[in-house]
Amino acid sequence: MSTDRLAGDTPPEQEAAPGTADAQTPAAAAAPGGNTEAAAAAATPSGEAAAPGEAEASDDDTTAPGNGPAEAAPGDATAAPAPGNATAAEDGRTPAQGAAAPGEDAAASGPEAAAPGSQARTAPAGAPRDTAASGSAQATAAALAAAVRAVESGERSAASFFNAPRPAKPAAPAGRPAQSAPSPGSPAPQDRPAGPAPEPARQQPAPEAGGPARPPVVDGDATGPASVAAAPTSPAAAPGPGAYAPGAEGVRQVLAAGGAPEALADRAAEVLGERAAEALREDPWQLLAVPGVRPEQADGFARALLGPACGPGDERRAQALVGWLLEQAAVAGHSALEASALRAALAQRAVPDPDDALQTAIADGAVLVFQDAIEEPGRPRPVTDEDGEEAQPVRILLGLDRFAMAEESVADGLARLLNTFEAAAGPEDHPADGPAPDEDATADDATTEAAPAPATDEGRPAAETDTTPAADTDHGTEAGTEASRPAGHADGTTDHTTDDTTVARPARPSPAEWEATAAAAPSPSAAELIRAAAHSGLVAHTGAEAARAEPAALLAAARSLGLRAFGATHTENGRRRLATDLTECAPGDPAIGTAAVTVSALLSGQQGPGRDADGALALDLLVVLDAPQLDLETAALLVESLPDGTRLVLSGDPGVLWSAGPGRLFADLLAARFCPQVASRTPDFGPIGELVSGIGIGELSQVEAPGKEVVIVPVRDAKEAVHRTVQLVADSVPRALGVPADRTQVITVGHGGAAGTRALNAALKERLNPGPGRFGGFDPGDRVAYAPAPGRTVPGTVTDADAAGLRLDCDGAAVVVPREQVGAGAVRHGWALTAHQAAGMRWPAAVVVLPGDAAGGLTRAWVYTAFSRGERHLSVVQGVDQALPRAVAEVPVKERTTRLRTLLQQSVQTTQEPSTAD
Repeated sequence: MSTDRLAGDTPPEQEAAPGTADAQTPAAAAAPGGNTEAAAAAATPSGEAAAPGEAEASDDDTTAPGNGPAEAAPGDATAAPAPGNATAAEDGRTPAQGAAAPGEDAAASGPEAAAPGSQARTAPAGAPRDTAASGSAQATAAALAAAVRAVESGERSAASFFNAPRPAKPAAPAGRPAQSAPSPGSPAPQDRPAGPAPEPARQQPAPEAGGPARPPVVDGDATGPASVAAAPTSPAAAPGPGAYAPGAEGVRQVLAAGGAPEALADRAAEVLGERAAEALREDPWQLLAVPGVRPEQADGFARALLGPACGPGDERRAQALVGWLLEQAAVAGHSALEASALRAALAQRAVPDPDDALQTAIADGAVLVFQDAIEEPGRPRPVTDEDGEEAQPVRILLGLDRFAMAEESVADGLARLLNTFEAAAGPEDHPADGPAPDEDATADDATTEAAPAPATDEGRPAAETDTTPAADTDHGTEAGTEASRPAGHADGTTDHTTDDTTVARPARPSPAEWEATAAAAPSPSAAELIRAAAHSGLVAHTGAEAARAEPAALLAAARSLGLRAFGATHTENGRRRLATDLTECAPGDPAIGTAAVTVSALLSGQQGPGRDADGALALDLLVVLDAPQLDLETAALLVESLPDGTRLVLSGDPGVLWSAGPGRLFADLLAARFCPQVASRTPDFGPIGELVSGIGIGELSQVEAPGKEVVIVPVRDAKEAVHRTVQLVADSVPRALGVPADRTQVITVGHGGAAGTRALNAALKERLNPGPGRFGGFDPGDRVAYAPAPGRTVPGTVTDADAAGLRLDCDGAAVVVPREQVGAGAVRHGWALTAHQAAGMRWPAAVVVLPGDAAGGLTRAWVYTAFSRGERHLSVVQGVDQALPRAVAEVPVKERTTRLRTLLQQSVQTTQEPSTAD
């Protein structure tokens, strides 16, 4: 690595560093809605304060329209929380959830919910397809696709599908069932109902996973909800019950009476439903359900409406705080929290009796309770005695129903794919025949330990046995797919038909055909992946950037065998790179590029094969690249959209940051050893590849970079860091390496601070595209980052603005962002991004900025992700000194509390039990 200046660098003393006047502290480094270190401490199971980088990392991708208030451009003091900021991956999942009876899951969340693994709860898996089987398949599929498109386009938020207002809580605690004693071995006593199952869970309009922030905002740049006065002055007299105007107008009346900004009215009406005004008047703390509102602001609103009757011990306040804290835990990536951590967080918020608050929330069905076995390294598995008692300790977890549903749906869906998979059959076999008996031998070539086929819910196979024949390619198959198939399989099917129908079955290549394609693979690792996919319905593939060629080889091989195979990436940037790899694997197939899609476009129907009559995706093999970026709710929707018997390959780099939304799906899948795993042996070459590979194993070493592929630029403070960053992007990198400024990406730890994305973007705009910011701070030519949905960042360039909104060019696609979304923070300048926003994308050159105040936010995963974004050049503006190698060596990742690993392991154990008994 070189510490020399690139050609033309000038000392910082000769040039002022623009954009640093409004310096912000790391604590305000803009997690969605202004999340801070102190806030993360209240929601993390360990009780430790979340490092700024990690807290922001979770936010970074959750900057959808509704995430923006605390991350708006400096000085935008009037910005209100964005509308429609509903759950990060609820896009499109809402209709599926709505297909089940609202009380179905809640009813099972009583005493039975505390059983290990929460298997007593009825899993929602398969809801969309069960509805289709009832005779309304076409309508269900159309409604699902329309809902997904509406959420993805920003036309509606996912919260709009959950618009039933929460019933107001009385000031006094309501009667509830008798509580049983805590389970033995629980780390903290946790009350839960022991009597009848509670009433159906209230349809909780959950704030966005990138929504409100917990603690007071230190960042002076935080806007929007911060304008809600903690102690409203001169509130208007509240109308009496029944005197409110309908819809948002009535909400404005209540907000005005409580001294809250009327700008919150539209989103409050959307989240709380038609009776939002009455609900807020009866229970002012329901304002916490609006993204961006913090507890102290809701307290001030409640005091203005309730007067002396308002106090910290009000049960309505306690119940609102329970839900809010769990939502904030989701912002930090947790799908559930330990009961002790949630109890401590409530105590910090002045709730006088946290145990009673949790007991009430569980009895009301607002919170679900689970027992999770504690895995202790080096401790042997407990032995079950004659009475069936085990001494293994457990922890009590509490979570919101939608995250519990998502985790269980993912676990059940993955088990379903394994159970319904039919291994490759010989050409003489009928497609309905069982798998060949000796097909596991070839799969052993992969670095695999295949778990036994896990069990799914009872009744699922019977409800879905006819799905595979129904997955006909005539339903919505993309044009161009036909051209990629060989003669004899042009329609993607074999010549076999059922006895009484002419419906064609999907192609089923023989073992010999699979082996032939594996033998022709471009690398040994690609051959292993092809063999593993031939013999399993679910495969996990790990590898770095160079290993992305292996899933491309699998897709090309599968399509050559007549399968409907597609590869889905997290970003459009990744989709283009996959399309390039596919073209290299199959240069003679002009339509091969159509097999590359993005996850969001696949689910919404904008790309890919479309859906069949049952509402399932019409494909035989799906490879998901960037699998670590899949959050729980998106993964649940994706898995539930796959028909029985589909091959699913989850591929990704385990060293990168996890998803912006809750969960750690890929890491849990690998840890559970639930399916065959193929570890690529293809290394990343060059100085950048060598540097990143070392970081992946905890070593930050010097690398030889004769062509200035890696340059270290030491700085003394944040002001100098901003100056040198602008200098590198505008002058040094273009002059020395020929990479233009618009192809160089700046990456920093967070949005706030003196060298966060806001300060860096302000300085870079002043140098590269100065202008008055005629439309919400933007001018034509500005580089921007657009968040059409939480967890997704789309780079673009401003082309124009008119009454319809801000017009962008996003990777060649014209996009119009409405004025309301622009003002709510859906668009921000994009010369500088955070590592979470940059995940899944690469640029010719990357400049990683590490100011001194960012040291606490560094982890090995963050450094690995940021340093691997540059293809040809990496500059590191180094101001953290020894904190960088220390983070790489000692802080692997910011841990998350999830249940998916336990659910997957229990599924495997359930399958093994009958064989053990025999």
